[in-house]
Amino acid sequence: MMPRGPHRSRLGSAGLGASKALCAPSPPRTGPLLPRANPPYAPEGIGPGLARTPPLLSVLRRCPGRDRGRSGRAAAGAERGGAVPAGLSRAQLAAMAGWLGRALLPGRALPAAPGPCPHRGCGEVAALRAMGFSQEQARRLLALQPRLGPEHREAAAAQLLLLGLSTEAALALLERSPALLRLPTERLRERAEELRRLGLDGGRLLRAVSRCPQLFHVPRKRLEAAVRLLRERCLFTAEQLREVLGTCPTVLLEEPRTLHHQFQYAYFRMGVQQKEMVKARLFQMPFAELRNRHVFLERRGLYETPHKGQTQTSNPKLKDILQLPEKDFLASLAHSTPEEYEVFKKLLAREDEEKEEEDVDALHTEDSEDLDSDESKTARE
Repeated sequence: MMPRGPHRSRLGSAGLGASKALCAPSPPRTGPLLPRANPPYAPEGIGPGLARTPPLLSVLRRCPGRDRGRSGRAAAGAERGGAVPAGLSRAQLAAMAGWLGRALLPGRALPAAPGPCPHRGCGEVAALRAMGFSQEQARRLLALQPRLGPEHREAAAAQLLLLGLSTEAALALLERSPALLRLPTERLRERAEELRRLGLDGGRLLRAVSRCPQLFHVPRKRLEAAVRLLRERCLFTAEQLREVLGTCPTVLLEEPRTLHHQFQYAYFRMGVQQKEMVKARLFQMPFAELRNRHVFLERRGLYETPHKGQTQTSNPKLKDILQLPEKDFLASLAHSTPEEYEVFKKLLAREDEEKEEEDVDALHTEDSEDLDSDESKTARE
């Protein structure tokens, strides 16, 4: 028999309060009735281990509903010193019952069980992490083309990794050219196969696409025209062509006429053979700068065009002319100052403009003479 009056034990008060709370009607709740494992809000005396025991689950399930009366009798029985579910002491059961009663007050419900991560991109991050990207790399990759569907981003990244690029190299390539993410996977695969057929395999292919991601965008006809020019008109061997494409893949983006003009200038004007062009990486330097350096050396008497059949010359090597920084080129080859070189380039540009004007005037003069000749023939007839 439980004592009555003011001398009731705290256990009895907690038990009665819990019994009333368990039997009181409760509005519908959105969250589930069962608390999460290891709940941070568990009452004192109930550890994470007890929160997962079958006795506790059975008591928690006896909430207002179909077994309301039975739940009240169970709590009251605990107060009277009756049987306690295995694994729970009376103090723990009372504390749990009081906590449950407070949680089920009108307008309150137990927190919902954890579900899928509500943050956008969690699934994409997990997929990219599975491909080998770090957390930071995945974050940078998701920042590219944010409105793009995850399947396109993952497919493009996977295709670049299949080429042999590292995760950091693939990410750097996509950051330089985010439009690659919108290309169909089949387009990326086909272009990689085309580049391999041109001789860009293994390390050459990796270097080429890393330096020049536009190779995936350029039309196939442009690629074929550039390769045909280098092979048939510039007469590079297959091995030399592979070396040119590997060291200077941008030649595949150039107009064939521009490539041919630069080759002819080096071959006829400077007297350089194909082997030396490949070794010096001729096409890495813009044609305008190549011509500036060559003419500057020539007018200072430091470069002479070899005669036909002449193999031995005192000219500087093409590799030094092209690859030396401007400061070293002027100091070691031209023996001049930056100020003199700047003045020379301005004068050369003015010469080119005057020559273009003279060519235009000559063309107009020829057209006028032809027109006058046609008119005189008509008059005689």
